[in-house]
Amino acid sequence: MVSRHYKSFRADDRSFFSLIKKDIHHQVAAASFDETRAGKIDIIVAELTSNLGKYANGGQLLAGQGSDALGEYFEIISVDKGPGIPDVSRVLSDGYSSIGSLGHGLGSIKRLSDQFDLYSVRDWGTLLVSRVYRNELSQNRKKKIDCQGLNIPKSGESVSGDGFFTRDTPVSWSILVADGLGHGEAAHLAVEQAGAAFAECPEESPTETIRFIHERIRKTRGVVGVVIILDKKTARWKIAGVGNISIKWMGNNTGRTYISYNGIIGYNIPGSINDQELSREDFNQFIACSDGIRSRWDLGRFPGIGAHHGMIIASAIFKEFARGTDDASIIVCKSV
Repeated sequence: MVSRHYKSFRADDRSFFSLIKKDIHHQVAAASFDETRAGKIDIIVAELTSNLGKYANGGQLLAGQGSDALGEYFEIISVDKGPGIPDVSRVLSDGYSSIGSLGHGLGSIKRLSDQFDLYSVRDWGTLLVSRVYRNELSQNRKKKIDCQGLNIPKSGESVSGDGFFTRDTPVSWSILVADGLGHGEAAHLAVEQAGAAFAECPEESPTETIRFIHERIRKTRGVVGVVIILDKKTARWKIAGVGNISIKWMGNNTGRTYISYNGIIGYNIPGSINDQELSREDFNQFIACSDGIRSRWDLGRFPGIGAHHGMIIASAIFKEFARGTDDASIIVCKSV
């Protein structure tokens, strides 16, 4: 899987809505989704903008393509600072509407989506994720690692200098999370070259993988990054990182923060770098954030959010902790 960035749309003014609908429709058409699925996405966007216009404050839509173990998809994420929804199960009934809270049309959005999740807190706002897959979902395809990622370019940029890339083999599952220095085209190029090197790397050690990438991207401006590998035989995670990607591990009612080595991949990496290991039994989930997210992010701000879809978790972190001055990416991965 190669990461793609999501496009952000202000949805706090009705005058933007027709432009949002057209832009997202063009994105879906360019992605060659069939007419039926494109029509579903059009309806979902229309319902979401209508709700944001009526009930929300500071509304925002995020839209983009992605892929996971189930296939390629197009996704719409709604983020608002509205009053929240007092009874989520009730508003998910088709046709329900309640003035003063987001509600009308949510049942139809859920029905039209292949994957759907909603999270709401009183006086904080509501997050909604609607995902439509390119093809019908097969019941036989199951995820062993559920990895979800949100990647948003800095305002005014058309590409993101952040990226994440996964690789699945019979013996291991691995991920590279990278942030090119600065932002814009040059940072994007550095990350894409790092991702290409990661895809070619034969190593099963995060440290050796970083060294391999380091040699391949010397002509770029460089990246900071973390490589995490799950050894399927031993059920142990291995991790090594250089630079300011924040990593938090969770599991068994405990947590741990990983501290990366100083340096820049492609420019200078320390000779002392080595792998750290954790048991999957003890830590079955991790969250990685680029420095576009404030380092003191904390899921404790969001009651009950751990039970929700990974993109809801990523969107909550983005909503609450994004700096707004750089590309921002949040990757939520869980061994299932």
